Amino acid sequence: MQTIAFSFEMAVVMGALAFTIFLFVSEIIRIDLAALLVLVLIGILSYFPGLDRLADVNHLFDGFASNAVISIIAVMIVGAGLDKTGIMNKVAAVILKHGGTSEARVLPIVSGTVGLISSFLQNVGAAALFLPVVSRISSRSGIPLSRLLMPMGFCAILGGTMTMVGSSPLILLNDLILTANTTLPEDQQMEMFSLFSVAPIGAALMLSGILYFLLLGRWVLPGADASESTGTGQGTQEYLKRVYGLKADVFEVIVPADSPLVGEILADINHENHLYIISTFYRGKTSMVQVLTAEIAAPCRLAIIGRKEAVHMFAEKFGLSVQPELDIFVEEFATTNAGIAEVVIPPDSKVIGKCPRELLFRKTYGLSLLAIHRGEETLSHVETENHISTQIGLEKFNAGDMLVAHTKWDNLTRLKRNRDFVIVTSDFPQEELRPHKVGWALLFFGVSLSMILFTDVRLSLCLLTGAVGMLLSRVLSIDEAYNAVGWNTVFLLACLIPLGQAVQNTGTAEWIAQNILEILDGWPIWSLQVGVAILATAFSLVMSNVGATVLLVPLAVSIALAAGGDPALFALTVAISTSNSFIIPTHQVNALIMGPAGYKVKDFVKSGSIMTVLFLVVSLLMLNVVF
Repeated sequence: MQTIAFSFEMAVVMGALAFTIFLFVSEIIRIDLAALLVLVLIGILSYFPGLDRLADVNHLFDGFASNAVISIIAVMIVGAGLDKTGIMNKVAAVILKHGGTSEARVLPIVSGTVGLISSFLQNVGAAALFLPVVSRISSRSGIPLSRLLMPMGFCAILGGTMTMVGSSPLILLNDLILTANTTLPEDQQMEMFSLFSVAPIGAALMLSGILYFLLLGRWVLPGADASESTGTGQGTQEYLKRVYGLKADVFEVIVPADSPLVGEILADINHENHLYIISTFYRGKTSMVQVLTAEIAAPCRLAIIGRKEAVHMFAEKFGLSVQPELDIFVEEFATTNAGIAEVVIPPDSKVIGKCPRELLFRKTYGLSLLAIHRGEETLSHVETENHISTQIGLEKFNAGDMLVAHTKWDNLTRLKRNRDFVIVTSDFPQEELRPHKVGWALLFFGVSLSMILFTDVRLSLCLLTGAVGMLLSRVLSIDEAYNAVGWNTVFLLACLIPLGQAVQNTGTAEWIAQNILEILDGWPIWSLQVGVAILATAFSLVMSNVGATVLLVPLAVSIALAAGGDPALFALTVAISTSNSFIIPTHQVNALIMGPAGYKVKDFVKSGSIMTVLFLVVSLLMLNVVF
């Protein structure tokens, strides 16, 4: 190999790298602002004599139109479109059903699912699609988001090593092997890798990542205080008791076909038993807006708000069974989907003088009325601290009444346009889901996924096709699409691309690689492979993993041939090791999860350092066992 001389340009680039790492670690300024500062610095320095190779100033901002950045923008829009239809709510409900609210059970389910998806879909795409799912799981289970997003993100990166299409370096590897074979004698030609050649390595890496967070997550993951809010942050029981003295919680009850409750009127049951049947499940359909004059049909399930003692007495009286936790109704009562709302009757309201039963209140407005707070009294079917119990379905509304109701947030959003009510509750997701658009959302998601898996169309264009399709079919509005994009992530990645290009264009990367490999010259083959893996890991932190792979694979092949090693194994070592990017948030997935979870760079350093070492040990061990 031709010796590369160290130049002034290289010294400037290494200084810029050191300055960038210092800004990231110290967090003197926000990380996205730090990236923007580095972009400006690289651009200005390029005008100085002798530094023109630092960056082409005419293409300095090309990073904002790069494949990676456009892919992230598009996948965020696609993910928001799926979320808007309520699909992500259902996915979250399924995970919670099997994982409960235990971090030890939820974490492997979420991380394993994302890892498997990212083995076929680009890892940043898998992470972005699951971001709203994890957010909902966090709010419903009470597990801090910061304790779920990092394991999910790391496993998305690890999952990309399970197939030859899971990450860009592995996609490139066979092409690089073909190129290298043109310069090799026939007896040293390398064989191509098949789709699942790396599956055992990727599976071991993903399993090690999940076990790492299960065993050490308590110490390496940051914690967070649970948010407190009226509607979405507190449980129904806590809020009702604290504010209105209502001693109640939500229970799920199974009504058998032969129960004496069959044929009874809902409103009468509520009043006589001091509880509130808020939702029913009958013949596969859940209803939160049924008419209170309706009769009970069985077999069915009931969602009941009431005191524990009253609900169990009611169940014993009618031969019902109380479930230990919500099952069928878990989605309806998820805090991201529904909650407690407070509504005031203004003096000019048309409902004054009318009772809820007369207005078909639940069916008309989508509100399950739990209590009427009037003056210093709280009227409710459910027992209160001042022991006032009344049949509120027959209570006529007065001006100034505060209505306490359980409702879906999209119903409350629509009610804001009704002048007969003043919505007091403000802390709730004020957007309407569009379940009727689920077909369009799935269609265009399927189109994007099919293009990614079965065509050679550029990744960004595949994802943007799905995003535009969702906009045209009105799954999302264009303004909602803009709001769905995490622009801090976009700027972070786009601004760092010129720095990675400067490392490569000035020969700095090749000079570093050459000097390190010269140090390793003469070492045993296994130590050379370790050195190549560490070098690829280091390069992936300061430049794109694609750039690191393109640069290091030819060098690794040359080293292997000179030392008598397997050149294909060394080339694969590079392609796998360039996914070992956990220490700082320069990887697209790490940048994506940093903002929503409120991570600091030190959080990545703390968790990522151990993961990096674990990755090196497991990957090198499996590479040599499998190959």
